[in-house]
Amino acid sequence: MSEPQLSIRSSKARDLAHALSRRTGQPINRLVELALERYDVELRQQDKKHPLDAVWELAAEGRHNVPAGTTSAHDDLYDENGLPI
Repeated sequence: MSEPQLSIRSSKARDLAHALSRRTGQPINRLVELALERYDVELRQQDKKHPLDAVWELAAEGRHNVPAGTTSAHDDLYDENGLPI
């Protein structure tokens, strides 16, 4: 009895699979299995996260664009008595 077949009609997937197969020496079917297993693990890990984790991740990404030493004190908007300028 032959193995079940999976047919994917995508030239990009075909090109990637063949390139990875040449680089790694792994057969294409094993590369597809590995990729699907890794994606499954990734999705399961995301499912375990708290919904607010996504907000914290976005905040951390945005923070990369803020110059070092920047604060959110806004001292320049207030006088020495704490009143708005």
